[in-house]
Amino acid sequence: MNPLTYQRAATLTDAVRMAATSRLLGGGTNLVDLMRKGVERPSRLTDVTALPAAIEATDEGGLVIGAAARNSAVAAHPLIRSRYPMLSRAILAGASAQVRNMATVGGNLMQRTRCLYFADVAGSRCNKRDPGSGCDASGGFQRYHAILGASPACSAAHPSDLCVALAALDAEVRIAGPAGTRTVALVDFHRLPEDRPDRETVLEPGEVIEAIALPASPFAARSAYRKVRDRASYAFALVSVASGLTLREGRIDEVRIAFGGIAPKPWRARRAEAVLRGRAPTPDAFAAAADAELAEAAPLPGNAFKVALTKRTLAALLADLSGDDR
Repeated sequence: MNPLTYQRAATLTDAVRMAATSRLLGGGTNLVDLMRKGVERPSRLTDVTALPAAIEATDEGGLVIGAAARNSAVAAHPLIRSRYPMLSRAILAGASAQVRNMATVGGNLMQRTRCLYFADVAGSRCNKRDPGSGCDASGGFQRYHAILGASPACSAAHPSDLCVALAALDAEVRIAGPAGTRTVALVDFHRLPEDRPDRETVLEPGEVIEAIALPASPFAARSAYRKVRDRASYAFALVSVASGLTLREGRIDEVRIAFGGIAPKPWRARRAEAVLRGRAPTPDAFAAAADAELAEAAPLPGNAFKVALTKRTLAALLADLSGDDR
């Protein structure tokens, strides 16, 4: 049995002070699960569920979501559903209703990027769990692994649905720490594995996620999220796409695209976006955009199918958004 001290932060100041020497606990849907499996063995937990959970409109037309907001509350919020429908749909596509009722937005950003070998403490090598030990996924089961942004040290794919939508929406993460507050773009919050897959975010010791900020967006109201998975519920994505766009005179004026299930972090598809701007929303344009984004894909033997699957999923979602049902 692992001795454990539990404490509760009543304010953000408390949380910052306690975070330097403890692990933060939101809904516990990821951390507690990993503790049961022996992957995580913290000696001190700080409950941060008393931190701000409000979802508030800004004067500029955006929204601010408190880090302690429950995923289910965010998905059901009228302003989220009307202004940012892809975010609501992404949350509803993830996990079960019970998990969504417990999980927090801040906790979702901090969930571990992982594969089956990560949780196999007794039988598998994992550089993410034990840096320098090796990666058994490199010669093992690879169906759910990354085809973009991976490294020889780790090819696990980021599991979040919510974060994929946030990446497409130009979201920002507001962070409080001993040195004050700072803001980081969601697309820069998670790290690629390179040779340190155990370092998954840019958070420094003692820092706490305070809120997520969504800017006003002309394309977000015309947006959607599509997830392809092996079973209909409670499964990580093989491929997911979050996208929104605006049309002007029959051409794509502005577009945002992010992928999930194919990279170690939410993958913003900037190459695909650049290809699509100014073009008519046709199958050829969609295919060209996908080809540009996946030009450097490096699939493993067990997940090479993801390249074609990603292209088809992107094309289908863009066709829906542009009103083209071909």
